[in-house]
Amino acid sequence: MFMRMDKLLIDLPEPTSADPNAASALQELLGGKFGEMSTLNNYMFQSFNFRSKSKLRPFYDLVASITAEELGHVELVTNGCALLANGPPEKAPKGEPGDTPFDMMKDVRDPSAFFTGGGAGLPFDSMGRPWNGTFVFHTGNLVLDLLHNFFLECGARMHKLRVYESVSDPTAREVCGYLLVRGSVHAQAYALALKKITGVSIEKMLPVPNIPLSNIKESAKYEAEGIHRRLYTNSPEDYKAIAGIWSEDETTYDGTGPLVVMNGPPESGKIPDLAGASSAFTPDYAPEEIFEIAQKLWKAS
Repeated sequence: MFMRMDKLLIDLPEPTSADPNAASALQELLGGKFGEMSTLNNYMFQSFNFRSKSKLRPFYDLVASITAEELGHVELVTNGCALLANGPPEKAPKGEPGDTPFDMMKDVRDPSAFFTGGGAGLPFDSMGRPWNGTFVFHTGNLVLDLLHNFFLECGARMHKLRVYESVSDPTAREVCGYLLVRGSVHAQAYALALKKITGVSIEKMLPVPNIPLSNIKESAKYEAEGIHRRLYTNSPEDYKAIAGIWSEDETTYDGTGPLVVMNGPPESGKIPDLAGASSAFTPDYAPEEIFEIAQKLWKAS
């Protein structure tokens, strides 16, 4: 089961203006083949269907704990997409429907993100194609599934780097920078798990692509905080057996420090308070009555 907290993994800077095309680019990291919906659902269904959990506890704990973090990654990218699609509330288009306040939307890369979702981050790729369950890989064979997860994290790293190179907005780049660091952790974690079973030092292949994250300023600051050395249990009591794999006698693949297991979830940022736009009917054309009802319910709770 899962516990939810009303926080985001990191604080995201607010974009200076709406950029629906940048939001579409970031959507690749949400609903693309190597996006966060893929990493989440691959690890989640592998953990749900894991064979011999009690006898393979360190490996089960690894997949299960990373699953919980991937839920946070989906939430992070979704918020980044929504922030980029809508921009600051004071710059939201205003006017009556007859004024065509959203005339520009017909010319963006993926107008359906506005027409259908009102500028929401949804489980689609950069071209508006929906994520689908055929991206989930599960065989029940531990080595093969872990090997796939290693490949998936390397593919995700490639996608994040390419999206990073295509966007200049600080919101999008902050999302990419953080996820590049955490994805590198997960790639090494799966590599170490494979080494424990097979003796093959697959972590020597890292990083793929072969570019140090110190070259990405939004990633470098997280590495300076040591986040690239941490693997989280994402639970107050469970999944502590990951320390058998993510062990203190191992170092990061770039040799910058020993590995550390952190009990509980990562340190968190603030959830963006996405403002509505009455001209887009979010949360409605005239939401004052809804606001008043919500305030009364909140006070009574």
